[in-house]
Amino acid sequence: MLVAELTAPREFRLAQQEIEEPQPGEVQVRVDSVGLCGSDLHSYTEGGVGDTPCQYPMILGHEPAGTVVAVGAGVTGWSRGDRAVLEPALYCYHCEFCHSGRHNICANIRFLSTPGNPGFFRERVNLPISNVLPLPDGVSTDVGTLAEPLAITLHSVKLARVDVGETVAVWGAGPIGLCTIACLKLAGAGRIFAVEPVAHRRELAKHMGADATLDPASVDAARQIVADTGGRGVDCAIDCAAKGDTINAGIRAARNGGRVVLTGIHSATHVEFEVSPMRRKELAILNVRRNNHESETAVKLIASHTAWFAPLVTHTRPLNRIADAFQLTEAYADGVGKMIVRCAE
Repeated sequence: MLVAELTAPREFRLAQQEIEEPQPGEVQVRVDSVGLCGSDLHSYTEGGVGDTPCQYPMILGHEPAGTVVAVGAGVTGWSRGDRAVLEPALYCYHCEFCHSGRHNICANIRFLSTPGNPGFFRERVNLPISNVLPLPDGVSTDVGTLAEPLAITLHSVKLARVDVGETVAVWGAGPIGLCTIACLKLAGAGRIFAVEPVAHRRELAKHMGADATLDPASVDAARQIVADTGGRGVDCAIDCAAKGDTINAGIRAARNGGRVVLTGIHSATHVEFEVSPMRRKELAILNVRRNNHESETAVKLIASHTAWFAPLVTHTRPLNRIADAFQLTEAYADGVGKMIVRCAE
């Protein structure tokens, strides 16, 4: 099978690898579509994600959907030709965190696309059946890749405990920010602000439900949000951008007793917080670690609101043009929203 290996920052090579038959309890899936994620871009441009450096060569990609091509012994309910959303996290199921229902912080988690755990920029993969979710009819595998980022945003909105009518500001209108806006709209949030420097992404934010969009290159977004809320600030600020001063902008925009949710991943391992306004306002700072049991809900939402989510997928590239996919996405060029790599073409 063909795989795309990251061999150094901004360098891919295509290689052939063998794949074994699926083991008992596994299915083998043809990887049809994989979304390009912001953390993939961190690995591509910076040689790591936060404090975790890349180990070359490595296979990235963790937003996959595909088609079952073989089933292992003991597998029931799955047949060749079934379409599926694929879960990238492998849990131990026996540590204290798994037993308490917090699988996303499993002590022994293996996340496919991290060092030592090959991801999905490859033509085929064997997975436990617990990592395969049915993809409903009428949802393409391209759109099905949105299940993983949407599950993350469902988790973040759940942590934020956004009540009906509350005001929210979202920094960043990339795919995670756009899915966050959609989840907030579905949760009944009141006025939603989207802060995004890229013009075509501000337009996508409006499509997903943002009531107001702000360009941080032309206005002090936090100050404007406070002014637009009558000097009060928003009930919740969600940082999906993790760029520069976005956390502190969220702190400045939040009301007294509000919440600031950190969904995006910063490049730096240490980020300065404006602790004085955070302390004076007695803000709750909430950190998001991927998702936790939200994937099935994400798939259902995509199936019931396909026309809403489908416009997020703007570009596709075959696996043999993966370098072009990353270059275009890094540059925010050509109106790119979500880039899909089609591995099985």
